[in-house]
Order: sequence, then C-alpha cells, then structure tokens
Amino acid sequence: MPAGLARSWLLVPGSAPDLERRLAASVADVVVVDLEDGVAPDDKGRARRALAAAADAGLRPWARIGDAASDEWRADVALLHGRDLVAGVVLAKVEARDHVRRTVDALDGELPIVALLESARGVEAALELAEAPGVVRLAFGSGDFRRDTGAADDPLALLYARSRLVSASRAAGLPGPVDGPTVPRDAEALASASRHAASLGMTGRLCLREEQVAAVNDALSPTGEELAWAGEVLDTLERCGIRDGSDLPRIARARAIRDAACAFGIEADAAPPASDYAG
Repeated sequence: MPAGLARSWLLVPGSAPDLERRLAASVADVVVVDLEDGVAPDDKGRARRALAAAADAGLRPWARIGDAASDEWRADVALLHGRDLVAGVVLAKVEARDHVRRTVDALDGELPIVALLESARGVEAALELAEAPGVVRLAFGSGDFRRDTGAADDPLALLYARSRLVSASRAAGLPGPVDGPTVPRDAEALASASRHAASLGMTGRLCLREEQVAAVNDALSPTGEELAWAGEVLDTLERCGIRDGSDLPRIARARAIRDAACAFGIEADAAPPASDYAG
C-alpha cells in the first residue's frame, strides 16, 4: 500500500524471534520493523541484523529508526545507507527540521520519511516538519507526548495535538497523519479510538499487534454507504455541473471517498443514501 494511503502501520520489534514470519504474514497496509523503543539496548545489533536478513529473504518493510540526536540513529542510517533493505523510514522523536535534513542527507534522499512527532516541541513545529523535503507523512507519538507534557490518555486532552498534526498536514499538502497506537487489549477501546482519529481527519494508525490491524483498517476506510453517496454526488456533478461554491466541499469529499475505496477494494452499497447535492 502506498505510504500516503496506508491505514494500518504495524510496529514489529526487530528483535522478535519470528520477525520474518510476522513480516510475511501480516495483512497491515505497512509493516514497520522497530529498531527504536521497541528493542532493548542490548538487542539493537541483533535487530539490525534481523532486518538485513529479512531483506535478503525478499521482504521490504519500513523501519523505525532512532532520533537524529542519538548514537543509535548513526548506527541505523549506516545500516540503511546504500542498501535496498527497506521501503521507507519512520524517524523517531522529530523536533526540528534539521533532524529530517540530516536523515535525508545520510540516506542520500533515497527513502521516504514519516516524521514521528512525540513531544511538545515536535507538535509545535508540525507545519515546519510537514514541509521538510523528504517527509511524506506525519505521525503522532502519543505515548511519549503524554510523558513529555503530562497529558492524560484521554481524547479531549490530546485533541489539540492531534488536530495540529491534521491541520499542518493539510497545509503542507500531505495526507492525513498517522495516529499513535491503542495500548490496551480492549477491542472496543481500539475501535472507539480509531473512529475518533478518523473523525479528526487522521487517516492512519500505528498498531502494536496484528489483531489490531483489521479494526484500524475498518475504522479508517469509507463504508459502502459512504461510497454510494459519493457516487451519487459525482454523477450529479457530471449531469449538472457545479451550481455554486457550497457544492465544492461535498465534491472534494466524494472524490476522496471514491479514491480511497478504489485503493482499498471497497464496493458501494446497492441503495445509496439521499444526497443533498442531487436534485
């Protein structure tokens, strides 16, 4: 799945004993081998070797690498430089445009970057980071952000940070950002959090376990009913044209729904809901 459309971003620790099997079996839109917080310091070297072995086996995941101010970052980019090991990089703890620039330079500009914003400084610099060359999407490191700010794990407490990433992404012409993961093993909590992220304009979520993937994909995909509505709007546009400026938001939403549904293989319901654009 192209990075700009991907809904589910599954983090798999590079030190996992069954790494290659998990990469090959996942149905997530993107699988990310974690070389950063998901790996204990003593296991970093083993995780890097496992990522290289997965590439030798023909797999091309993404990789989450250390923040650009760390020694681990240097080791991670040294591993990736000039080698066809991954499809892209999730850069951890991004707070400044220079963090992105250094990473792009270290990788010769060959890999797309998802900038993971995990602190107050990162969130406040969201637009600058979204506009940095090489960045294809923003992501929200909600857990580290809460530790940095003292915010509660509550939708209202994190509303500003999520909305800022959404607004910055839109202003920079990027797809909607990737939300942080749901940690508890609670299916309803996962579904609720995913619906909330979608309602804000976020279009992806990090996943910690394979069993979270289906719920995230479902919540962040258009429904058959929404696709039927979009089809009616676009059919009416073709017949009648744009009547006035108030039609433009409906048309933009309809086109976005249609494009996403095409990418995800979603079919329209037989009976579309009534559209206030038609008629």
